[in-house]
Amino acid sequence: MGQKVNPIGFRLALNKDWRSRWYASTKEFPEFLHADLRIRRFVKQKLSMAAVSKVVIERAWNSIRVTIFTARPGIVIGRKGAEIEKMTEEITRMSGGKQVKIDIQEIKTPELDAQLVAENVALQIERRISFRRAMKKAVQTTMDFGALGIKIRCSGRLGGAEISRAEWYREGKIPLHTLRTPIDYGFAEANTVYGKIGVKCWICKPEPVAEQPTQKRDGAHEPASASR
Repeated sequence: MGQKVNPIGFRLALNKDWRSRWYASTKEFPEFLHADLRIRRFVKQKLSMAAVSKVVIERAWNSIRVTIFTARPGIVIGRKGAEIEKMTEEITRMSGGKQVKIDIQEIKTPELDAQLVAENVALQIERRISFRRAMKKAVQTTMDFGALGIKIRCSGRLGGAEISRAEWYREGKIPLHTLRTPIDYGFAEANTVYGKIGVKCWICKPEPVAEQPTQKRDGAHEPASASR
């Protein structure tokens, strides 16, 4: 009956990892969960122009490590690390005085990151660019960068229509039920004058090549056995 599952949660423990990595007792769990949500909301709002793909939060006894995956690390760090220091102070205050460390991970190819592609399309829709043009351009760019397949779906009052609808474009292969296939998923919302428009993006990336065992060169001698 059309039940949907988040593609990231569907692949957890297989080829995806959790965004929050910590363990808490039943008493502490709600507090930690809402603190994580506040931290993520704060980072996304403060770095709205820094192309932040995801925020991974790890907790130890009295410390928090926040890893920010971004395509523009220079904006995140700021001049002489000023932005990082401000964010560290704010997150420390939000988490009740715990020791906070912020790490920056650069995304080398943002065109192959589903979250950044979805946000890019949403940003163009907000700027009143035609949603079809934005979607087609995103599909073409992603395929040019070596993706095996991409699917983009926009839904809402597309083009300011009275009745909301959904439109999607797909190119290449997107095997959503093959769990070992590295499918990346992203979701973004465009706030337009006629309401919200949701943008979903699925990208099928090339499978990582497993390292082959080193084979012996022709003519290489095997070591002689110790016992004759």
